[in-house]
Amino acid sequence: MVLGLILNVVQVTLDYFSARDSMEQEIRALIEISHSPASQIAYNIDIRLAEELLDGLLRHPATIDARIIDNNDQTMAAASQSSPDSRYRWISDLLFGDSRVFSQELMVPQLSDLSLGYLTVTIDTYHYGLMFLQRAGYTLASGLLKSLVLTAALLAIFYFVLTRPMLNVIGALSRVRAESPEKVRLPVPHNHREDEIGQMVGIINLHLETMDASLEQLRTAESAIKNYSTQLEQEVEDRTREISEKNEALQRGNRALVRAKEDAVRRARSRANFLASMSHEIRTPLNGVLGMLGLALEGDLEPAQRNRLEIALNAGQSLLGLLNDILDISKVEAGKLSLENIPFSIRNLIEECATLHSQQARRKNIDVVTDIECDLPETFLGDPTRTRQVLNNLLSNAIKFTDQGSVRIRATRFNGNLRIDVIDTGIGMSKEGLHRIFSPFSQADADTTRLYGGTGLGLTLCRQLVERMHGQILVDSEERRGTHFTVNLPLPVHDEGGSGITPVDIPTIVRTSGVDMAIPHEHPHRLPIESQLRAWSIPVRDAARNGGGILMVAADRENSSGQQMAAQWSGAGVILVDRNGTAAADGNQQILSMPLRRDQLFRTLCAAAGLKPVKKDHEKDEGKGAGARRSLNLLLVEDNQVNQVVASSMLRKLGHKVTLAENGKRALEALKSGKFDVVLMDCQMPVMDGYEATREIRENPAWRDLPVIAVTANVMQGDRDDCLECGMNDYITKPYNRADLKSVIDRWAPPEPQEG
Repeated sequence: MVLGLILNVVQVTLDYFSARDSMEQEIRALIEISHSPASQIAYNIDIRLAEELLDGLLRHPATIDARIIDNNDQTMAAASQSSPDSRYRWISDLLFGDSRVFSQELMVPQLSDLSLGYLTVTIDTYHYGLMFLQRAGYTLASGLLKSLVLTAALLAIFYFVLTRPMLNVIGALSRVRAESPEKVRLPVPHNHREDEIGQMVGIINLHLETMDASLEQLRTAESAIKNYSTQLEQEVEDRTREISEKNEALQRGNRALVRAKEDAVRRARSRANFLASMSHEIRTPLNGVLGMLGLALEGDLEPAQRNRLEIALNAGQSLLGLLNDILDISKVEAGKLSLENIPFSIRNLIEECATLHSQQARRKNIDVVTDIECDLPETFLGDPTRTRQVLNNLLSNAIKFTDQGSVRIRATRFNGNLRIDVIDTGIGMSKEGLHRIFSPFSQADADTTRLYGGTGLGLTLCRQLVERMHGQILVDSEERRGTHFTVNLPLPVHDEGGSGITPVDIPTIVRTSGVDMAIPHEHPHRLPIESQLRAWSIPVRDAARNGGGILMVAADRENSSGQQMAAQWSGAGVILVDRNGTAAADGNQQILSMPLRRDQLFRTLCAAAGLKPVKKDHEKDEGKGAGARRSLNLLLVEDNQVNQVVASSMLRKLGHKVTLAENGKRALEALKSGKFDVVLMDCQMPVMDGYEATREIRENPAWRDLPVIAVTANVMQGDRDDCLECGMNDYITKPYNRADLKSVIDRWAPPEPQEG
C-alpha cells in the first residue's frame, strides 16, 4: 500500500506539472489566434469589431477579462466577467495561483515597425485547477483501491507459500524436548524440498546431527576428566609440597642476603673509616715533607741543590694529587660527595688553570691556547672547585700526551649549557683505547703507562664529577692525530650583572688608534687575541711600517722581522706577545704573556697607549683589603712538631705572630692567659681534640666571636660538617698551603680598631 501510495503521489505530481504547461500553452494559443484580428481592429480603430472579438474571448471558461490598449496606453475596448466561487478554490489558488495575465503587442505586417498597442487577457486558473483536482482525486482513489487488492493477493500468496510451511517447521521445533534435542529431525514441507525452506530445514537437521556428535564427545570427555581427577589431585599435592620447600629455601636465601647486605654496609663503613684514617695518617707526614721542602726552597741554594729539592717537591705534590684522586673517587662511589652551588667566573677559572699549566707546556715547547667566547656570561652557578678539578685533570692529561703542537681550551654557550672543549695535537688513542680510558687504573694502551707514567685515575674522576654535576663528558680521538674532550655542564647563568670588560670601558684613544697586528696568521694565539679586540670594537689591521696605532708583535726568537718593526715603531706603543716566557721589554714596549687573559690584555692596551687602566669595583675593594692587612696574633693548635715548624714559618713570613699549643687543653690555657685574633685548630690531637676544645671555647661568652679555623688532614665527606657543627667558622685541609692560609686568615681577621 505504501508503495502504491508513493507511485500515485508521483503520478499526481507529474500531472500537476503537465496541467500547468497545458494551461500556459492553451492561453498562448488563444492569444495567437486573436492576435491578427486584434491588430487589424487596432489599426482601423473599429470599436464594434473589438467588442465582438473580446466577447468571443470571454466565451473561454478560464477568461475573466480581455482588453485592447492602444499605443497611447488608453483602453480601446474591454470585456470582463466575474470569477466562479467554490470551497475548493483555495487549493487551486495554492497550486496555480488565483489568476494569470497574458499580454502581446499588436502590429500589422505592412507597418512592422509601428506598435498599435497591446492585447491583454486575464484568466482565472480555477478552471484548470478544478480539472487537475478531479484527476488527482480519481488517481488517488483508484490507486488506493488497486493497492488494497494487490496487498490482499500478496498476503494470501505469502501465507500459503511461506508462512504456513514456516509455521509447520516452528511447530515441529516446539515439540523438541530440551533434554535430548539431538534425537529429533525436522520433516521437509511438501513441495519445498528444492527451495529455500527445504535448504533451511536441511541445515537445521545438519546442526542437530552435529549436536548429537558433540554431545557424545562431551560425554566421553567427562568420563576422561573423571579418570584424570584423582591423578591431578595427586600432582597438585606434590607441587604444593615442592613450592613449600622452595619457599623455605627462598626465605633462607633472603636471610642470607640481609646478612650479606649488613656485612657490606659494615665493610663500607670500615673502608670509609680506613680511608679517613689513612688520609689523616698519610697527609700528616706528607704535610711536613712538602712544608719543609717549600721552606728549604725559599733559602739561598746552589742550582744543583735547588733542582733536587724542586724534584722532591714535585714528587710530593704528585703523591698528594694521587691521594686526592683516590679519596675523591671513593667519595663519589659512596655517594657522599657534596657539591657547591655558588656564583663563580668560568672565564677566570679557565684562565687561571691555563696559566698554571703553561709552565709545564713551555718545558715541552708546546702552547696552551685559551679561546673563550667573547660574549660568554661572566658568572655561572655551580661548584668552582670541582669544575677546576675536571679542567686541571684534562689539561694535565693533554699536555702529558702532547709532544708538539698545542693544547687548546675553548669555552662556549651551547643549547643552554656551558661547553668546554680541550683539544690537543698529541698521540691520540685507538678505538679500543677509547672504551677503557674512563675506567679506574686503566689507560688507552699498554705502552702508555710505560712511556708516560700515570695511574689512570684522572679521567675516571673527571667522568664521575661531571656526572655528579648532571653533565656529560665526551671524547673523540684518532691515533697520532690528537684527542678532543668535550664537557657539557648544565650550569645556570648567575642573575647578578656581570663585571666583565665591555667596549664602554675601552679608552677612546685605544679605539681610535686601533691595533696593528705583526703576528703571523698561523700563530696559535692570534685568533683569540683578534676576536677579543674586535669584540671590544677595536680596529685590527695588518701591521705596516707607517702605522700609527698600537703595534702587537710576536716576541719569538725566530721572528726577527717583528723585533725590527717593534724597534722602529713610531706609533702609540708596542705590545710583545710572549708565548715562551722569555720576552724582555724595552722602552715603551709592554709584554702580553700567553695564554691570553682578558684583564691582562686590557691593562696592556691601556699601558701601551700611555694610560692607567680604570679599576673595577671589586679590584678597588681587593686593593683596599690588601692595604688594610696587618699583623695578627694567631694561636696554632697542632700536635705534630713538623707541622708546627712548617705552619709557624709560613704564618710568620705572612707577618703574623704565632703561639703554639700541642692539644686542645693547652689551647684553652693559652686563651685564658692571652688575647688572640684567630685560632688555627687541628682536629685529631691527644688529650683533647679540636672538636671538644672548640665546644668549650663557644661555651665561654668572652670567646664566642673568636674565629676558629679547622686545619686537618681529614678530607672525607662529613668532616666539614662536623667542624661547623661543633662551632668552627671555616675549614682548610693539610698539607699547609701559604695561599690557603693567607686567604682564610684575611677572610676571618677582625677589623682593625679605629684610632682615637
